Amino acid sequence: MPNYRLSNKSKSKLVGLHPDLVAVVERAIKITKQDFSVLEGLRTKERQRMLLRTGKSTTMNSRHLTGHAVDIAPYVKGSISWDWKYYYAMADAMKQAAKELGVALEWGGDWKSFKDGPHFQLSRSKYK
Repeated sequence: MPNYRLSNKSKSKLVGLHPDLVAVVERAIKITKQDFSVLEGLRTKERQRMLLRTGKSTTMNSRHLTGHAVDIAPYVKGSISWDWKYYYAMADAMKQAAKELGVALEWGGDWKSFKDGPHFQLSRSKYK
């Protein structure tokens, strides 16, 4: 199995997130078959408004605003990939890490509408 590590840039984007979510990301990078980078964690309301205006989000009630969500993306051949085929292995690692750690995690790629491959969030039912 590959031995991936979070870059310092990725680690810096975990600052302010709920410790359980940080633990899941840190475990997932160790067990993943697909390298990934952390794109974004905690967001300001201003950033969320901009994402809403540009159609990259559908809500001002984002879990990113409270530190309960993270966006990660596959790192392929030296850069971020938006090709969905890479997201499934990354999601498998995140889900396995969450299960191992007893963390209730949801993946935006499993949503019925507005599928969001990079998005992982702590379940609202378990984390307020």
